[in-house]
Amino acid sequence: MTDTPWTWTAVAAVERLKRGETTPRELLASMRQRVEAVDPMVNALPTLCFDRAERFAERLEALPVADRGRFAGLPWPIKDSTAVSGVRTTWGSLAYADHVPETSDYVVEAIEAEGGVVFAKSNTPEFEAGANTFNEVFGRTLNPWDLSRSAGGSSGGAAVAVATGMAFLAQGSDFACSLRYPAAFCNVVGMRPTPGVVPQGPSALPGQVLSVMGPLARNVEDVALALDGMARFDARDPLSRPCGATSYLAAAQAPRPPARAAFSMTLGMAAVDRPVREAMGQALDRLASSGLRVDEACPDLAASDPAFRTMRAFQFAALRRGALERHGDKLKPEVIWNIEEGLKLTALELAGAEADRARVRLAMLEFLDRYGVLITPTAPVEPFPVEQRYVEHIDGQRLATYLDWLVLGYAITVCGCPAISIPCGRTSTGLPVGLQLVGKPHGEAELLRTAAWCEGVLGQSLARPIDPMEHA
Repeated sequence: MTDTPWTWTAVAAVERLKRGETTPRELLASMRQRVEAVDPMVNALPTLCFDRAERFAERLEALPVADRGRFAGLPWPIKDSTAVSGVRTTWGSLAYADHVPETSDYVVEAIEAEGGVVFAKSNTPEFEAGANTFNEVFGRTLNPWDLSRSAGGSSGGAAVAVATGMAFLAQGSDFACSLRYPAAFCNVVGMRPTPGVVPQGPSALPGQVLSVMGPLARNVEDVALALDGMARFDARDPLSRPCGATSYLAAAQAPRPPARAAFSMTLGMAAVDRPVREAMGQALDRLASSGLRVDEACPDLAASDPAFRTMRAFQFAALRRGALERHGDKLKPEVIWNIEEGLKLTALELAGAEADRARVRLAMLEFLDRYGVLITPTAPVEPFPVEQRYVEHIDGQRLATYLDWLVLGYAITVCGCPAISIPCGRTSTGLPVGLQLVGKPHGEAELLRTAAWCEGVLGQSLARPIDPMEHA
């Protein structure tokens, strides 16, 4: 593989942009070439807006390099659940198949303010429901490690784009596990920040803390660069807060292990398949042999399960009830189920969920005061056949609902802690496995230092993008 621009890391690409060794439009041309060659095989970027991107890049090039922002002209895809002005945005739903927003979401404004050049929308399941990226508008996104497998979701298109060199960085979002599971399935890095770090909106639920925006990239340094540009204070988001002076990239470039770490394979709740258990065991052995003190322990997170299910249902009902009323015949069963469950809720049930959330969060904070970081598998299974809508069995155990296999993600979501998934190994069939690191709220810098150290020990992150494979 030649040293073409689309093979560079995001950090290297930005350095070359700032030194004047390449231009935003040259990078964009390389990205277009790669998308044309690869996307027909994986269906990660169904909506392209290269004309809009060219105009934006041309305006950037008219500015002095020092005034082009942190990204300096780096191309970005945006998830199809996030509005980009003048670009088709469908939420993966037939109900909005022809929707073209007039304004962009706050996170897109943040990325563009730092010189990020938006050139595509990445595929997502309908209204981000489920962790397998398929919808009735654009079809399935395929895992580049094995085209018969799922890429995870709901930021599946974003993860595939990064893994295959169709993006240096990608914006995604995470509700139950939507940044972390695709990262694990595609052997890339995905980070869920603390609520409020990256601005969100406009939204009918501006105070919600379950869903957050975050980045995906091929390595920890690149994710840190992305977070530096996505994080900013935006008064329109009531959770937003002024950013500190800490550079996330500088933190990632100074890796160090925590004084102590805890590990839990299941969080006391999840079923985990044997191939994942084996890969995680090997990864933990490597970390321990490199000097990391790891104790097997976890806080009591049992109440996170009913709390998440209740709050998720409420959020779907609050945000999507209009879609059900107007377009119920166009929605997939899982979306309808989520909305209807939310419409049944009582104030007493919501109060109980909030009490459970408060208890779980405090338990996690006390636990992290002792251990600093919690390590778990990211996802409980290896990438599964893409035709399967969701995971129904794990390790011989039948799951009751389509949410059950997401517990390793949403138990952390409920706590409001930042989490990052990094590649940690492969199964016997060559499919990727991710390791999840959980840190203290607003402790992203320290979490990135830890993740970068673990990444260096494990050596599984992609040095270069991959070409899609028929079989793992």
